[in-house]
Amino acid sequence: MAEQRELILQLGQKITDRIGHKVTVEDPEYWGLACVVTDEMAEVALKMKVRKPMTFDQLLAATGKEEQALRELLDEMSRVGILEYNWENPERKKQYVLPMFVPGSAEFTNMNKEQLEAHPELGRFFERMSRLPLEKVTPMVPQGGAGIGMHVIPVEKAIEMENESVDIEHISHWLRKYDGKYAASPCSCRMSRKTYDEGCADDPQDWCIAVGDMADYVVETNKGGRYVTYEEVLDILQRAEDNGFVHQITNIDGRNKIFAICNCNVNVCYALRTSQLFNTPNMSRSAYVARVTAEDCVACGRCVEYCPAGAVKLGQKLCTKEGPVTYPKQELPDRTSWGPDKWDEDYRDNNRINCYDTGTAPCKTACPAHIAVQGYLKKAAQGKYTEALALIKKENPFPAVCGHVCNRRCEDACTRGTVDQAVAIDEVKKFIARQDLDADVRYIPPVIPPTTGRLFDEKIAVIGAGPAGLSCAFYLAEKGYLPVVFEKNEKPGGMLVYGIPSFKLEKDVVDAEIDVIRQMGVEIRCGVEVGKDVTLDELRSEGYRAFYIAIGCQGGRMAGIPGEKADGVTTAVDFLRTAGRDEAYEMEGRTVVVGGGNVAVDVARTAVRCGSSEVSMFCLEGRDIMPASAEEVEEAEEEDISIHCGWGPKEILTEDGKVRGIVFKKCLSVFDEKNRFAPVYDEEETVTVPCEHVCLSIGQSILWGNLLDGSGVELGRGNGAVADTLTYQTSEPDIFVGGDVYTGPKFAIDAIAAGKEGAVSIHRYVQPHSSLTIGRNRRQFIELDKENIELEAYDNSSRQIPGTDGSIDRRRSFRDNRKTFTEEQVRIETARCLGCGASIVDENKCIGCGVCTTKCGFDAIHLFREHPGCSNMYRSEDKFKAILPYALKRGLKIKFGRKE
Repeated sequence: MAEQRELILQLGQKITDRIGHKVTVEDPEYWGLACVVTDEMAEVALKMKVRKPMTFDQLLAATGKEEQALRELLDEMSRVGILEYNWENPERKKQYVLPMFVPGSAEFTNMNKEQLEAHPELGRFFERMSRLPLEKVTPMVPQGGAGIGMHVIPVEKAIEMENESVDIEHISHWLRKYDGKYAASPCSCRMSRKTYDEGCADDPQDWCIAVGDMADYVVETNKGGRYVTYEEVLDILQRAEDNGFVHQITNIDGRNKIFAICNCNVNVCYALRTSQLFNTPNMSRSAYVARVTAEDCVACGRCVEYCPAGAVKLGQKLCTKEGPVTYPKQELPDRTSWGPDKWDEDYRDNNRINCYDTGTAPCKTACPAHIAVQGYLKKAAQGKYTEALALIKKENPFPAVCGHVCNRRCEDACTRGTVDQAVAIDEVKKFIARQDLDADVRYIPPVIPPTTGRLFDEKIAVIGAGPAGLSCAFYLAEKGYLPVVFEKNEKPGGMLVYGIPSFKLEKDVVDAEIDVIRQMGVEIRCGVEVGKDVTLDELRSEGYRAFYIAIGCQGGRMAGIPGEKADGVTTAVDFLRTAGRDEAYEMEGRTVVVGGGNVAVDVARTAVRCGSSEVSMFCLEGRDIMPASAEEVEEAEEEDISIHCGWGPKEILTEDGKVRGIVFKKCLSVFDEKNRFAPVYDEEETVTVPCEHVCLSIGQSILWGNLLDGSGVELGRGNGAVADTLTYQTSEPDIFVGGDVYTGPKFAIDAIAAGKEGAVSIHRYVQPHSSLTIGRNRRQFIELDKENIELEAYDNSSRQIPGTDGSIDRRRSFRDNRKTFTEEQVRIETARCLGCGASIVDENKCIGCGVCTTKCGFDAIHLFREHPGCSNMYRSEDKFKAILPYALKRGLKIKFGRKE
């Protein structure tokens, strides 16, 4: 055990503001200093009083040291972070200050990157000293924070029109006060959290704006500071707002002085933690609270996603049969005894809960990507089509594709469907997205990295250019990366190109939306099969830091019956790929499709277009439980495709190696009592169907090839990759998976949603020492109770039906004859939306940062100055002048139950 250093103990005791606590070698006050502070430094510091400036001459007299030696020692103490300095005296002489731990030396020790890497325990030192002194005092802190820590200052444009605002509530006031004296420096909270693997994946550099003499200090003492102009400060503040970071100012010097403006991420910030963990908003909040104008709100969820305090959640706008929903409010400590039982240690996760238990708009809930349906319908109703498209692309980079092929779970869930017919959501989206087909007007989302002016240079490989892989690449690009997509086929798009017939999805639609992804900086390398042309290890040697594998289910499944190797037997995947590459592909004779899903319908309809004289489908399921949608089945029957339910394949009949027919056996049941797939047949009841072609559409398989050779990726059910259900990380830490290789065959929208989550994980993974899970939006939504709503009035228009192009033979052509809505139809259809959802603000949790106002595209959420007392700023030395009267008043309320 190392020898106890008495001078360090004394210094820790001198600086600590833990009232009544005797510092020991086990305390952070000791070990946090001991790793970087020498006994000689401690000896000098002990000659000083906390936060009482001393000039060099005064220190020279107090310490008795030789002049040059003292200068060098003070410089080193400032570099280490145990001292700060300024020139705040009439003579403008440099003076040294022994700061408190927080805000102060615990932060400063974390800003020196080399020092922090050499002594990572400094990260915990800062974390402990920003928490331990506050555990008992936080409930007794009045509005304004009583000179403790930091203070939220609202987004300026959110209060520009507020007549009652005061100067100190405006960032511009502080920038003017310290005109021309700014330095951007690293965020010590972001740096600290990384030392124990709880980083938030932001680039820590430049988020803290030191002002006045502090600007010189962070530049001169190797704390990563650099001088910046006023314009650069405004750019950093704007980038912070774009990322949803909270502006805070130091709050220990009263209303006439600050030394920094910070841009804080709640997932790492210790200052925001003081209010969030202890559920004591007085510690942080500004004078403002947010409120929603319900009639303007469309429950898009942008404010919910970005609210650092979890004060905004999605609820419902519609009344229940018992009246409006009443939403709970966070309990506050002003009238209640407060202790650890009231704290929220998991506040970073709990603040990311999206909606109240009573639920919100069913369309957003049901969509796997949780697109803001209600929001883009509103934008479309206003004729703001580009804004509508931008809102969709927050969750889905393929709106035009999905407008053609989505399985419309949003419409299945639509509340309007309980009245008459669901809103034609997908048709409106198809209309909105058509501008993506025109290179002159398509929407390219802005790139918003969590940095102050650079893109990330970490190399990321996406393997597979289907909807999951391309979506992952899209959202990585939006985050500031330049990912490379490797695709073994000659064109990107995956099953969108090679698995969906053109009469449902024209290839120019896919190409146009992929072009948008390229314009965002994504490189797509086609004709490269990873595992064959290049290996994962070779890519690692080239500097790739992470891999997203989304190669889909490219293989078909055979039935395991006699005759299936005959000429004329194919799988659905192979057939659709062949016909997709060559629409002139010809099929002579009769075709039998085995299977009853949507893919089987696609095969049957494609066979008709390839010239098959007669096409029939046979499936195990009864008509009532066929996997294919009713709409798909109807379209097939309109093209004279016969559908036979309740039959399973028994044998394929052949002659000279070619198909001559297929025998089916009667299926008595498909699932067992536990609803597991376990078909039971009557082997004696059969039917023989003459044909020349059999297409098996009974499942798909994953063709891994040599892709995973030498990797630690585990394979599970269906040969799919095993991965974490939240992060999609496999047992090989740098490999993430998504789409069909993880879930098995699903719909494009499921793959798109998985791609976005993959991008979130990879961003967090490639930024060292970041958590893949803490503070992550779990994307969990709850549907409101559609059986318990009261509709007073609504637009009674009928659901609009898109037109068709009569010049296209819909039964024989590979061209899509479906038209998009007209603008008039869009106007009528969007008016049918009932506007189910709305955001709800818990004013007891709101900290008045105004981040929500920067994200709302509907002018539905605003700040109101309801807590003017929160702009009372005290010097740290005067904190008990604020705390004691408030604590006394609070104590009386608790004891005697006084109410306002």
